[in-house]
Amino acid sequence: MSKLKGKVAVVTGGGRDIGRAVCVKMAKEGAKVVVNYFDSDADNDATMNAIKAVGGEAIAVYADVTKQEDINSMVAKTKATFGEKVDILVNVAGGLFARKTIEEMDEKFYDLVMNVNFKSTVFVTQAFKPLMGKGGSIVNFASQAARDGGGGGSALYAASKGAVMTLTRNWAKEFGPQGIRINAVCPGMIATKFHDDFTKDQVRVNVANATPLRREGTAEEVADLVAYLAGDESTFLTGNNVDINGGLAFS
Repeated sequence: MSKLKGKVAVVTGGGRDIGRAVCVKMAKEGAKVVVNYFDSDADNDATMNAIKAVGGEAIAVYADVTKQEDINSMVAKTKATFGEKVDILVNVAGGLFARKTIEEMDEKFYDLVMNVNFKSTVFVTQAFKPLMGKGGSIVNFASQAARDGGGGGSALYAASKGAVMTLTRNWAKEFGPQGIRINAVCPGMIATKFHDDFTKDQVRVNVANATPLRREGTAEEVADLVAYLAGDESTFLTGNNVDINGGLAFS
């Protein structure tokens, strides 16, 4: 059964890892998908091929979601391809970029982290919300780091994701009377390039061993949660920051 059949879904950061898994899940469930990518044409090609493999329909849109001009262009391309209505928006785009202590931070690094993780969520949502109506669903991406402060050198990342959590709660109140729901997911240790790049192997082993399920999560498991929050089986859920971490931490 295609639970999202007939819906249009926009996914930022869809080029790889969790973003790719979300795009493929949306397409598999019948949604028409707008795949936003930024870093790599090759990664985007892999996402589009994966969508094609499940029989999905999608367009790829290059955009730097920290820039208003690029966001506006993405909206225009979405409307030109799929019409004036968007049913689902998933704000996946984000990143850690580096682990830095307070002594190592500078303004450029601050702006990079906060803009990619928080500013993008604000202004992408602002741009697409006019296309959303009753029954629309927005899913933001926070993090377990927002709950526990994150690991060493990730203060700005954790703070930016904490801002996403608070934004989600407030916008649930603002958007609710219009029939638009908004929730966020808070992934823990998920087996992705993010942790390949920024988390030491032994730390990953230690975290997995401390998790009740004794393993890392997968991007596909996160995508399953996103699809549930985006679809019609969660129509009385809004303003939630939903943990997916194998039981390592509880809200």
